[in-house]
Amino acid sequence: MGHTHGHHHHGHAHTHDHDHEAAPALPAAFDASVPDEALSPEQQSRRGLLRRAGLLGAGLAAGTVLTQTATTAPAQAASHGRRRKGFLWLAGDHHIHTQYSSDGKYRVVDQVRQGARHGMDWLVITDHGSVTHAKIGVEKVNPDIREARDAHEDTLVFQGLEWNIPAAEHGTVFVHPGRHEVSVLKQFETGYDGGVKGAGDSTPANEALAVAGLSFLAEQVKRRKVKDALMLANHPARKGIDSPHEIRAWRDATSRHHQIAVGFEGAPGHQAAGLPEPLGMGRARGIYDGSPGANSFPGYPLESYRTWGGFDWMTATVGGLWDSLIAEGRPWWITANSDSHQVYADTAARGGGDFNANGRYDDPVYAGQIDVTQGDFWPGQYSRTHVGSDGFSYAAVMDGIRAGRIWVDHGQLISGLDVRVLGGGRWATLGGALHVRKGTRVTLSMDVALAGGPNWAGFTPKLARVDVIQGDVTGPVADQDTFTAPTARVVKSYEVNKDTGTVRLTYDLGRVDRPVYLRTRGTDGNRSAVGALGAKVDPAGPAIDVVGDADPWRDLWFYSNPVWILPS
Repeated sequence: MGHTHGHHHHGHAHTHDHDHEAAPALPAAFDASVPDEALSPEQQSRRGLLRRAGLLGAGLAAGTVLTQTATTAPAQAASHGRRRKGFLWLAGDHHIHTQYSSDGKYRVVDQVRQGARHGMDWLVITDHGSVTHAKIGVEKVNPDIREARDAHEDTLVFQGLEWNIPAAEHGTVFVHPGRHEVSVLKQFETGYDGGVKGAGDSTPANEALAVAGLSFLAEQVKRRKVKDALMLANHPARKGIDSPHEIRAWRDATSRHHQIAVGFEGAPGHQAAGLPEPLGMGRARGIYDGSPGANSFPGYPLESYRTWGGFDWMTATVGGLWDSLIAEGRPWWITANSDSHQVYADTAARGGGDFNANGRYDDPVYAGQIDVTQGDFWPGQYSRTHVGSDGFSYAAVMDGIRAGRIWVDHGQLISGLDVRVLGGGRWATLGGALHVRKGTRVTLSMDVALAGGPNWAGFTPKLARVDVIQGDVTGPVADQDTFTAPTARVVKSYEVNKDTGTVRLTYDLGRVDRPVYLRTRGTDGNRSAVGALGAKVDPAGPAIDVVGDADPWRDLWFYSNPVWILPS
């Protein structure tokens, strides 16, 4: 893994696979040599989705986009082995709980089976870090995960955990499968989990422990204990305790060759929690209905404790915290996940058993009634994180996440997205950087594959509008608690007047003379409002969600990660 970062994402998918077995073949749905009629209904529906999505993309490795050496020229990248065929866009979810979580109830196989049914290609099992989990659960869940891998060969199932980040919120930590997946996670949790260590308060010592935990993971990768490890922060604005300087410190904790912390949830799970009573629990999307506490960062406004169109305030605010990171040239990516614990309208009840003694609950039992007091969806039922992968393998998914080749959607609003910036005979895609001579004419091209079929609520969503957001790359900030990017704004909006097929949208940046970035989002147009930083910045952004009355199916958005244009 010590090779230069420019080549890091190429051979990785082919060379770094399971400790014991060779790289898995493509799942049947992806394998063009398998005829349609030979596929199961589940596989057929996935193939239809892939076909509509066009399966294309190109990507560049980036440590920080401001270093020239961090990026391979797109021409080389595009011609490298499988790269000619574009990426496999694999949908997944990195935030899922089971009976090994004190507030969960499902078997691993229940979540994996449902994820596979709902179109997920990869899943991460993330039971809560705790004394009981560190002592018992992290080992006990592993055979269940291995059984689920065997039972669902077309679904990659990672073992991870939900880290109580010292001094901060939760985060997903996961590793590449292998001989030491359990021992590395157990050692990490025992030594660095905020719950296990009593390190929840926002103190400098606890903040340092979080950084030390990330360094520990990087060290395990460097020493080849595990082939890879990643951390993504979960529901970052929910309690206001992930301060801007902490997020920057996580990102900078490890070298770009062993980058561990790479992003946060752009949209939290628990999306069904906003359904009004008596239909649902009548709380808030994401269960974002709190207010500042003793450990909250004092600079955050009250509205940051709510979701906006189902998305976290840090992501949803044009010119906000996420933009402030991207404007520094920091690769920092967004995801969207179920955080599935207890599924809305399910008929299962938690099994009995002594959780503290056994590290798990007994298997769920039939409740004899539909439970509308829960706020979660199954993995893939509502939230999806799409990763551009260089093949179907654990390593390829992790590489795609680290590279930022990610777009996310709610309610199956669209079925595919291909974003490219082109100029000077080169191109780059999500998470990448286009290096051009100053004054080169640059164009953004977006192919959006429309929904093309019903979602899990039974209707076909309609994309109404797509927005392009642009900002200047202004370099590292002096104040690590900066959470605004004054130059970011919506530069172009497109009305979409089509229901099926693919829409191609192009935006001409003209001759680019300074470093800029672009990111994209789209909406069903049902709810919008002037953005937090005013109409000149965001004339029709997501509206703040109403606590107690926020039906997630009536307010759908997609977001993509950024791409940079760096003239020199």
